[in-house]
Amino acid sequence: MTLPAGQPRTRFHTRQFLYECYRREDGLWDIDCELRDIKDHPYTLHTGTVPAKQPIHNMQIRVTVDEGLTIRDFVAFEEHVEGVVAGVGDGVGVVPEWYEAPTFYFANPYALVGPHDDVPVPPGSELLDFELEVAVVVGRDGASLTPEQARDHVFGYTILNDWSARDLQRREMKVSLGPAKGKDSATTLGPWLVTADELEPYRDPDGFLALDMRVSVNGAEAGQDLLSNMGWPFEDLISYASRGTWVRAGDVLGSGTCGNGGCLAELWGRRGQLDPPPLRPGDVVEMTVEGIGTIRNTIVPGTELPPVRPARPRPRTRKRPP
Repeated sequence: MTLPAGQPRTRFHTRQFLYECYRREDGLWDIDCELRDIKDHPYTLHTGTVPAKQPIHNMQIRVTVDEGLTIRDFVAFEEHVEGVVAGVGDGVGVVPEWYEAPTFYFANPYALVGPHDDVPVPPGSELLDFELEVAVVVGRDGASLTPEQARDHVFGYTILNDWSARDLQRREMKVSLGPAKGKDSATTLGPWLVTADELEPYRDPDGFLALDMRVSVNGAEAGQDLLSNMGWPFEDLISYASRGTWVRAGDVLGSGTCGNGGCLAELWGRRGQLDPPPLRPGDVVEMTVEGIGTIRNTIVPGTELPPVRPARPRPRTRKRPP
């Protein structure tokens, strides 16, 4: 699809998206697109501007999630857990509880960044890391779904980068709670939301999507894995998330970070040192997932804030003084 040079406005659609295009006086186009087939259109994708006659696939898209929708991020790759336990935590190996059921945390829906946006260093962090993941987007509301039912609730898939401040995360996890500020500053989604039917040819005999996943820093490959190395398929993750509660159309569920270099912390744990080094301003992180596309973000300086005040020692008195 190319945009016409002589028309002030055009409207068209693909199977997934509805596009509204407005030609500006300077010859550029403002383009908005929405998902056509997902309940209440919870995602709005805005491209900014592109020149006339530019192919539609060259547009840069920013994704925002409407208030009320959730982002759950799982930890479904055993190999990732092995390395990160040593790189961020204090243990060795995968705890038995990991195998018993999927585990997730809720990510910050207000910290989403686009597939080509700059990513600031979180305040107070010196150990910024990426996490290469794939996310599934729910297309229908459901509660207490079986894995078989959950497959019918899948709308599509996108790349997810769960940016992580490992030094902040390490402190928080020692309190046996979190992650909190260690994973609160940025999450990248994009570059496209690919409908489930498009990726069915990649499904292996065990029911997993065998998609190639790769991540590089400044052009040097840091990690590569197959999505099919997940411990559970996405249908099981949706089913678990819906146990005794609801998943809603538009909810995002991340796979968790893949193994074999899906994040720096895994490599730090295996090598016993910060090799490769933590991300710094100017670094460019590029992630490519087969069948979905490529996201590319540049690290930039973050906001300088004063140190956090520590807790006050308390005498634990039980009555107010007279």
